[in-house]
Amino acid sequence: MTDLPRSERKTPPDSPMRRGPWGSGIGYLGDWSKRALPLGAETLAGVVPPLQSRVLTSPAEPMLSAAIERTLAAPPLERSGLFEHLVREIEAFMAAHPEERPWVCTVFRGTDGSVIFRGGVGHSLVVDPAGRLWRARSYEDFDTTYRFTESSCEIDTLTPLYAQMSEYRPR
Repeated sequence: MTDLPRSERKTPPDSPMRRGPWGSGIGYLGDWSKRALPLGAETLAGVVPPLQSRVLTSPAEPMLSAAIERTLAAPPLERSGLFEHLVREIEAFMAAHPEERPWVCTVFRGTDGSVIFRGGVGHSLVVDPAGRLWRARSYEDFDTTYRFTESSCEIDTLTPLYAQMSEYRPR
């Protein structure tokens, strides 16, 4: 073994553990230049396929953005009711398209009179009593109490912590 720190060690160019453009090479004991390229990629030697995002998107995302914009354009005291209506439309659309990722929203009333819309991926939207919209994290941005039964644990109260949230503003 060498006494060099790990950051200064070099893999010999002829090592089977040498890094290639399609992965770390760890565990790959072969000539990386002969590895199969992804389907549809160029197969000429030395050509690296273009990077592609593997992030899945949902048709609900642009619908939610439009709902937020439309809600911000409404008079403040009408915002919570309008946003709930628009959220229910998104839920109905997504339920009619089962091939897509599920999309759900649970509505709660905050201890301060706010209306809290909690999504299924850790994000919430809050309409405060004055009609302002806030983007929140479902766990960190609320003081939460729970109600326990023999077979369940459910949210009992949610107190928004607005100082930790970001306010949505019209564009």
